[in-house]
Amino acid sequence: MTTFVCYPKCTTCQKAKQWLDDNGVSYEQRHIKEENPTAAELQEWQAKSKLPLKKFFNTSGLLYKSLSLKDKLPTMSAAEQFALLATDGMLVKRPILISGDKVLVGFKESEWETLK
Repeated sequence: MTTFVCYPKCTTCQKAKQWLDDNGVSYEQRHIKEENPTAAELQEWQAKSKLPLKKFFNTSGLLYKSLSLKDKLPTMSAAEQFALLATDGMLVKRPILISGDKVLVGFKESEWETLK
């Protein structure tokens, strides 16, 4: 089963959802603000994605900026970063697509093409 973790008001998430629908990908949608990912889920997704942990932060978000995370993250441990991400879905980069052993963060159509 494919899980699409998104924030419905986000235009990038809307484009990603449209892409999934247009390409016949069946998925279960999860609202990132209402059902925030847990630290354990984020750790699993990060390991599967093979992306640096920083890529899971919504660096353009207001919360990220208001908490001055650009300056704080380099001194935080991975465990502290996962715990912080788990506190608020608005800190997490979106959309996230989980399909088997594949985890895609953000929407890049060329990467999502590999799901077909």
